Amino acid sequence: MNKKGMITFIVFFLMGMSGISSAIDLGIITGSKKGTYFQFGLNLMDMVKQYGIDLHVYNSRGSVENVYAVYKRPKTQMGIVQSDVLAFVLKVKTNKTLKHIASKTKMVFPLYNEEVHLLGKTGIDSFDDLDGKIIAIGKEGSGSYMTSRLLFEVSGITPRELVPLGTDQALSRLKSGSIDAMFYVAGFPVKLFLENVAGNDGLHLIPIANKSIIEFYPMAQIPADTYAWQPKLIHTVAVKAVLVAFDFRRNNCDYVGEFAGMVYNNLDWLKQNGHPKWKSVDLDYPLKGWDQYDCVKKYLHAFPGETEEPMEKNPLLEAIKEIL
Repeated sequence: MNKKGMITFIVFFLMGMSGISSAIDLGIITGSKKGTYFQFGLNLMDMVKQYGIDLHVYNSRGSVENVYAVYKRPKTQMGIVQSDVLAFVLKVKTNKTLKHIASKTKMVFPLYNEEVHLLGKTGIDSFDDLDGKIIAIGKEGSGSYMTSRLLFEVSGITPRELVPLGTDQALSRLKSGSIDAMFYVAGFPVKLFLENVAGNDGLHLIPIANKSIIEFYPMAQIPADTYAWQPKLIHTVAVKAVLVAFDFRRNNCDYVGEFAGMVYNNLDWLKQNGHPKWKSVDLDYPLKGWDQYDCVKKYLHAFPGETEEPMEKNPLLEAIKEIL
């Protein structure tokens, strides 16, 4: 092959390689389409488009499903989950499956506090008033499901019945009077409550100030007028939303790392253009018990225009330079 033919071959080879490497295809599993996780996913999808990355945003039942999906489901490299669900997975040492899932689940970033929304009928004025009542706790597989069960376990309050319902169905049942209250763990403002609850529904947010609960969960507030029908500040508790990934060791390690670098360097854009909860995101928050994914660490503060160490002598590079 003459020099011209060699150059043509190299050009087409490199074009082919470039096409492969630039087509980064990632998936993130979030939550219900009216929840904050899903809105965060859409914001991230819009942000990374400018870098030529296709981010597929999947809705789900919530955190419990998401942890397993990141571990097991194809093309689902990342997910958003609640910190108390992660803590539960991390601490259960006797179950081999949970132990293996914990070893393969890595934190990309802590995100924001998710407030526990407890919506109920007029006349239920505190968490302790749920004793003997019928309560919707979220679908099985959701973070709300696990958090609400933990709240009752910690507090010692015993409802008459815990009903596993999705948020839409739970709100419908609450309006009809067949249940007394419902849980929804999500960062305010929750789209479902903005769009589907009105002042004449006879519903209100119930404070959570049980002593045992606030010793276990961090305290939080839902500001007055967060929802048009909620004139007062509400004291509650919160969990931290966390972006996680599978512990990849090949290409996806770098893809997730590059993605994380983009998020880190575009946080201001997300705060200006995304869901209001982006304004409270602290990507450097030290989440107790979780170390940041090493594939992410190497890309932070180095994207774009990262500095590089001098390249060692490479015979492949020398041969290419000689040909060209």
